[in-house]
Amino acid sequence: MLTFIGLGLYDENDISLKGLSVIRSADVVFLEYYTSKLMGTNISSMEKLYHKPIRLLSREDVEQHPDPILDAAEAGAAVFLTAGDTMVSTTHSDLRIRAAERNIPTRIIHAASIASAVFGLSGLQNYRSGKSCSLPFPSGRWMPTTPVEVIAGNLKQNLHTIVYLDIQNDRYMHIHEAITIIEEISGRLNVYIPLFVGIARAGSDDPVIFAGSGEDLRSHDFGSPLHILVVPAELHLMEREYLERFAGLKPSDHHLA
Repeated sequence: MLTFIGLGLYDENDISLKGLSVIRSADVVFLEYYTSKLMGTNISSMEKLYHKPIRLLSREDVEQHPDPILDAAEAGAAVFLTAGDTMVSTTHSDLRIRAAERNIPTRIIHAASIASAVFGLSGLQNYRSGKSCSLPFPSGRWMPTTPVEVIAGNLKQNLHTIVYLDIQNDRYMHIHEAITIIEEISGRLNVYIPLFVGIARAGSDDPVIFAGSGEDLRSHDFGSPLHILVVPAELHLMEREYLERFAGLKPSDHHLA
């Protein structure tokens, strides 16, 4: 049996009771920690709560050399852990398909996902969400325009955009870096983005939510990672009031739907 378990948003205590029970009864526990991380904890704290040693996996382990995972699941009860909800922001569909090809039973135990948390924290309406995008760190002269193209397409349809910020090993993109990159690409494409919502440390006791122009967000102190951005479409009255009350939005910094 291979069980995919989401760990939630911030620390080891975000896991569901069901997920914790399955981990404690597992024979082998794997952790994929390259697409996202629980910034409020560490591996030793997780092992202490789980009562199990954790095998840390790299991207290559999961995507190119998954046989040790599948072998463990074929021989007994294996769990595959990811931050957030294991099949939402981070999808491991290929691994589940590979397990099915070997007739290994699988199941999913869900947890809180940043994909839903951003709407609770920002007050933006999740049914108005369009296609999301990821913003990578530029490398040399490489700076893909796809993220801004996605944002522009959503804005034309009056839809919000979640922008996932890059993680590279122990390097985490901050909101001020993301705004600078987006505005450089926007200038090239002649795309105007009037409003951003920045969120830091979703799921923690001290998340930061701040809405405003790109200049406003670049100068705001969001603190430590993880950070994420939302580019809102035109705001509904309720969305506007929520952002004003809980995210510091100035009345002049929005458009009403």
